[in-house]
Amino acid sequence: MPYKYIFGPVLSRRLGLSLGVDVIPQKTCNLNCVYCESGRTTMPSSIRTSVIPVEDIIIELKDFLKTNPKIDHITFSGAGEPTLYRDLPVIISFIRSDYPQYKLAMITNSILMAQAEIRQELLSFDVILPSLDAATSAVFHKINRPVAKVDYQEVINGLISFRKIFKGKIWLEVFIIEGINDTSLELELLKESLNKIAPDLVQLNTLDRPGTESWVKPASWQKLEEIKSLFAPLNVEIVARNKTAKHYETLVQHIDEQILNTIKRRPCTGHELATIIGLDIDQLETHVQKLISSGNIEADNQSGIVFYKLRKI
Repeated sequence: MPYKYIFGPVLSRRLGLSLGVDVIPQKTCNLNCVYCESGRTTMPSSIRTSVIPVEDIIIELKDFLKTNPKIDHITFSGAGEPTLYRDLPVIISFIRSDYPQYKLAMITNSILMAQAEIRQELLSFDVILPSLDAATSAVFHKINRPVAKVDYQEVINGLISFRKIFKGKIWLEVFIIEGINDTSLELELLKESLNKIAPDLVQLNTLDRPGTESWVKPASWQKLEEIKSLFAPLNVEIVARNKTAKHYETLVQHIDEQILNTIKRRPCTGHELATIIGLDIDQLETHVQKLISSGNIEADNQSGIVFYKLRKI
């Protein structure tokens, strides 16, 4: 069956082979981050709703998981903020009951973790990947641009409270933007907050592809290394792609399989594949052309838009 709400499995730099679950309509978010590679928030919202029927999501999960696929995580993510989905507990309960062998991961911008109700819902996950890009309200508003009033200190306090009750792993991402949150003062304050939150891992990231705003500049690899040293003795890793592409090289052997697994479920454009798999479009094109040459896939031009699909035997 074609899937609308699940995607992948995707080979993630952070979560291994991950089945994505997208419970929120495209670009529905409580932030409008300047660096978001999915583009500007077009459906701003700070209210939890269930626009997508929970039964439809469960039907897709049942169809995929009944084959007992070998995946590392089922990950709630997508081009929006997944904690805005009101029926999240229903899906969590279904997976825990029917497919307990799979680990659950949540990628969140952390805003709703200021609410005790959300913190309780997330206790059922194995891994939480929250974001924290600033230590001060001024920098938070400049980078993350909330769509409604947010008490940023309450967000940080929510993460601190969650750490005290959560038994799983917290891998906290900090997205560094040159000239904004990489000043000495901001980094020192951020380190203080991180020490109070005590995540299992801090993951430093920066811009790989164009963000929402053209003025956003990626931090240099040298700067990321300096921040990593500054944050010591916290456990810190850099997840941004190195200019030498060493992170990309570790994934090469799996990329062809990812492409085939993705278009097996539905034809995709090159840009869709690049977004799902996490490659630059030029890198993706190399793999696509190899798969076309080997007879595994074919290009289908529909009204000027090229879709890649499995080749019919």
